[in-house]
Amino acid sequence: MVLYEKQNRIGGLMRYGIPDFKLDKKIIDRRMSQMRTEGVEFKTCIHIGADIPAKQLVDEFDALVLTGGSEKPRDLPIPGRDYNGVHFAMDFLRGNSHRVQGDSVDNFISAEGRHVVVIGGGDTGSDCIGTSNRHGAASVTQLEILPRPPEKEEKGTTWPNWPNKMRTSSSQEEGCERMWQVATKAFLDDGKGNLAAIRCVKVEWEKDENGNWKMSELADSEFELKTDLVTLAMGFVHPVHEGLLEELGVELDGRGNVKAAIEGAGAYKTSIDGVFAAGDMRRGQSLVVWAIREGRQAARTVDEYLTGATDLPL
Repeated sequence: MVLYEKQNRIGGLMRYGIPDFKLDKKIIDRRMSQMRTEGVEFKTCIHIGADIPAKQLVDEFDALVLTGGSEKPRDLPIPGRDYNGVHFAMDFLRGNSHRVQGDSVDNFISAEGRHVVVIGGGDTGSDCIGTSNRHGAASVTQLEILPRPPEKEEKGTTWPNWPNKMRTSSSQEEGCERMWQVATKAFLDDGKGNLAAIRCVKVEWEKDENGNWKMSELADSEFELKTDLVTLAMGFVHPVHEGLLEELGVELDGRGNVKAAIEGAGAYKTSIDGVFAAGDMRRGQSLVVWAIREGRQAARTVDEYLTGATDLPL
C-alpha cells in the first residue's frame, strides 16, 4: 500500500491547515509511525496529476482511492481583489505551519504589525485570528455576513440539527473585534496596488414568501475599515478539478465533488472501475471525524473489491 502526498509531510489539512497551537502534530506522527509499521509506504513531495500522471497509478495499482480533500477555496471577486495583501486563508495558515514546523518558506505572509481583517466566521477564520495574534498583529477584526447568533439555542432544536447559539473560540478570546451582518464591497489600495482599506456595508436578513432567507443591504450603511492584510476564510466549494480529476475523467456530482455513493454495493466507487473516493473529496468540506469514518468504510469496500470478501468493520 502506497500513500502519495504533494506536501513534504504527511497529514493533509491536519498537518498544515490546523495551526500547531491548536493541534499537536505529534499525534499525527504517532499514527504515521503505526501505519508505517503496518506496511504503509509514504511518498511525499509528489503531486499526482502534475509530477506523475494520474493514469499511471491506475495502470500500476489494482485500486486507487482519491482522498485529496476539498481544496478549492470560495473566492470574493470584488473590485481590488488582486491588490497586494489579499490572501486565501489557507495560503496564510499553510505558510505559517510550514515555518513553525521548521521549513523555510518563500513569500511568507506575516501579520506582524499589520491591521488584519478576517472575512469568514468559521473555524478557519478563528485559526487566522489566533495565528495573526501570535505574529503580533496591530489589530484583528473578523467579519461575518450572517446575524449574531443568540446567546442560547432555541429549545425546539432537535438532534441531529446543530443548535444555533453564540460561540467563542479560544482564538477569539485571545483578542479580536467581531462584526456581524457585514458584507465586503471593495478592496481599496494606497495608490500603489497595496491593500489599505476595505469598503463594507451592513446587511439584514428576512424570509421571503417561501420561507427562504434573503439578504439585502441597509441604505446609507457603507463604511471603511483600515487594513493591510485580509484573509478570505469563507470555506471551500469542491475539490480542485485541474490535474488529477480532469485527467482521470471521473464523474462529478452537482456540487463539483467526486461522485461516489456512501451506502450499498457501490459505496465509495467512482465512475471508473478500480477508482474510489472518500472524505472531503467525495462529500465536500466537512469535519475530520467524517474523514476518519469514510476512510475506514472505503477501506472495507476496497478490500471486498480486491478479495471478494472482507471482515473489516463497518
